[in-house]
Amino acid sequence: MANIREELKKRILVLDGAMGTMLQAYKFSEDDFRGERFKDYATPLQGNNDLLSITQPEAIKTIHGKYFEAGADIIETNTFSGTTIAMADYQMEDLVYELNYQSAKIAKEVADEFTAREPHKPRFVAGSIGPTNRTASMSPDVNDPGYRAVTFDELRIAYKQQVEALIDGGADLLLVETVFDTLNAKAALFAIEEVKDERNIEVPVMLSGTITDASGRTLSGQTAEAFLISVSHIPLLSVGFNCALGANLLQPHLEAIASKTEFAISAHPNAGLPNAFGEYDETPEEMGEQIEEYLKRDLINIIGGCCGTSPEHISVIANIAAKYKPRQTVTLSAVEASH
Repeated sequence: MANIREELKKRILVLDGAMGTMLQAYKFSEDDFRGERFKDYATPLQGNNDLLSITQPEAIKTIHGKYFEAGADIIETNTFSGTTIAMADYQMEDLVYELNYQSAKIAKEVADEFTAREPHKPRFVAGSIGPTNRTASMSPDVNDPGYRAVTFDELRIAYKQQVEALIDGGADLLLVETVFDTLNAKAALFAIEEVKDERNIEVPVMLSGTITDASGRTLSGQTAEAFLISVSHIPLLSVGFNCALGANLLQPHLEAIASKTEFAISAHPNAGLPNAFGEYDETPEEMGEQIEEYLKRDLINIIGGCCGTSPEHISVIANIAAKYKPRQTVTLSAVEASH
């Protein structure tokens, strides 16, 4: 069994691109989302991408395969909204275990296929854990700043169920991603540590925040450095950022944390900023050029793409990454000495 920590010492690892972008190309109808099993379901299901792991597994399998073909080392499970909290929108809370389990199982089958084909380049499955559609540290009601739509404990319980299913389905590591509220992330990390303790297992954990605008802060108000400090008590495999910004706008935030942590650093930016129609216009070459700047500055251990990125983007990124050595993780004693 390949060890991702060992692989990280050898090379920059490549993460896949956007599952949603790829699924949009299929133009699945309401009937496609429902499949035979959910044809009489009471709520509209179109848009519930996680459900496609059950109703359109071949499409999910094909997308994973395309990213591996393009050079990805790590693919993410199709489980970005795989919590009871997010699935409440579709009244599908009861399906959460199955959704996560199936998604991990599909991804693992494809990963094993590619690892068998190219044993020198082992492939890994990251269980994708999204932020949910609620925030634990801010009020959704401007007239009632003390109100919270979700509690830490509700998040912890929801995340724990997701984590158990992802591990049971075969995920090699867990990726808590697109973190806009660090308190939500802490609930997810707490749940992961709980599962690790209960099962007496080790699971590598990637954590990826999202800087929401030019102020350089997360939605809950933290700078990149503050975000890093507030999660550094957890033994993470990597910390980094994804989504919200294109590669060039993300760079200063990666620079802010790269010299201050022993964790590996990850980034999976969008293909630029969305245009007026919400589409992403940045070509693979344009994105690759910007990402090469990260590598020249020795900022990165894991690199991939978020919204708008396709296998073509990942292929360009993988070719560039292959030319560079991974960032050497700093020792904290060296950091302290420099202050």
